[in-house]
Formats: sequence, structure tokens, C-alpha cells
Amino acid sequence: MPELPDIAVYIQALEKRIVGKELIRVRPGAPFLLRTADPPVSVVEGSAVREIRRMGKRIAIGLEADLWLVIHLMIAGRLHWREPGAKIGSKNALAAFDFADGALVLTEAGSKRRASLHLVRGELGLAALDAGGIDPLQADMAAFSRMLASENHTIKRALTDPRLLSGIGNAYSDEILFDAQLSPMALTQKLSAQEIERLFVSMQKVLRLWTERLAAEAGDGFPQKVTAFRQQMAVHGRYGMPCLVCGSPIQRIRYADNETNYCVRCQTGGKLLADRALSRLLRQDWPRSLEELELQTKGR
Repeated sequence: MPELPDIAVYIQALEKRIVGKELIRVRPGAPFLLRTADPPVSVVEGSAVREIRRMGKRIAIGLEADLWLVIHLMIAGRLHWREPGAKIGSKNALAAFDFADGALVLTEAGSKRRASLHLVRGELGLAALDAGGIDPLQADMAAFSRMLASENHTIKRALTDPRLLSGIGNAYSDEILFDAQLSPMALTQKLSAQEIERLFVSMQKVLRLWTERLAAEAGDGFPQKVTAFRQQMAVHGRYGMPCLVCGSPIQRIRYADNETNYCVRCQTGGKLLADRALSRLLRQDWPRSLEELELQTKGR
């Protein structure tokens, strides 16, 4: 799922191309995409784009008459900048937004259709779509500390909960926790002041670093390689590969459609965290440390 750095770079590319430009036409390619009926999407045709905002993992395009097109890419949605009037005949194309200089095309890979488009009026309409989390790059240490103390969750859950923090998902939370050298299963209300500060600094550092990297990668072009798995990442998507710091194999916890990646030596003091599915299956045979895991692996 595109997260804060990806969304920020999409917005930078869109600002260069459509702010101040007239939205000539909206061409829906899938009936399920538009999740609102009033006002009808046709009312924005002929309106100029005034500004673009990030709302968590959503992109909000502000037009004249205080109307907002709000796009949520979900897991597999992507944006593309194509030639004016570009066809949207592909089964993955959900909509096109036509401008004089080009067409913004929204696609979604796979068979699950989760991406969405809302058309709302004014700040109240935007607020209804906002989960309420604080902005990780705008918040100060005090606000961040209050957020962590508000509920007792694992740090991984707190970082990815849109009601608490805006725009962080599975990939960058892994990278933040690795940089902070904290266990993803540590509880927020049990963190020391030093650990909270370390987490705060790592969060802003990682998000800014990756926004800069992705912006440099896109250059003057439109972002093309938007993915949750990148070669330069320290732990996310690197299960079984050596840690870039200590050389230990990166471990993972799998749940539903997601997984958490972490380093046993750098983040959990050598303790192997229980994978919910495997540990339940193996019970007493589940290794408790990296050393036990290595012994089991050698014995096969």
C-alpha cells in the first residue's frame, strides 16, 4: 500500500502538472470506484484545481467551489500520467481525469477492488474521511508522546493505526522500528522516555529519508515504481536475508495479509517473536531464540 513517502511524491508530481489547470472531464471505468452520490462527479468538470493535500494515505484534490476529489489507493491502486485522452480500456483502469496537457489514470492490480474515490464539499466533507491521526512529520515530541500514551498497543500497531498516526503502514513501520532498535511487540505505555524519543527521531528520519529518495528517483517524471518492497530497505521484505547491521537473518511475524519484519539481535535482544500461526502449531517446539532456531535448522 502506498504510504506517506509514496503519497508525498505523487503529490509533488501532481502539483507540477495539474494545479491551476482545468479538469476537463472525469471518465469512470468502474462503477464501484465512486463512493459518493451527492454531489455528482460531473459537477467538477470545467473546474480548476486549486490545491492538493495528503490525508493519511489519501490524496485530496481541491477544486473550485470548495469541492474535493479524494482518492484512496488502498493496496494495489496506482496513479499514472498519460497523454491527453488516454484510453482506459484495460481491466485494471478504474478512472481517468482529463486535463489539456495529459490524463491522470487510476489503476488497480488484482481482482480485489478496494481503491476508492469520494467527491465531498468543504472542510467538513474532508473531515468526515479523516481518521484523525496526527501527522508524523508535523507533530512535536509532546504530541507524539501523548499519542503513544493514549492507548496501550504494541508499537507496530500504534504506528500503523490511522486513528493515532497519519500515513504510516506496514513497510515504513518496519523500517522505523529497525532504525529505533525497538521490538515491534513492545507496548506503548511501557516505553521509557528515552525509547519514545528514539522512536520519534527514527520516525521522522525514515519518512523524510524515503520521501527524498523517492523524489530523487522520480526526478521530473511521474512516479512509476511505487511498491512496498525496495532494495534499500533494511528489514521490510527481507525475511531470511542477513541484517545489514549484524548479519543475523531477518525474521517475520505473519498475520492476515500482512507481516512484520525485524532483526532478532538489533531489536529484540535475541528473542525470537512468536509467529502466530507457526507458534500455535509447534507449541513447545517453537524456538525462543535465534540460537535455538539455528540449531533446529541445522538438525533438519
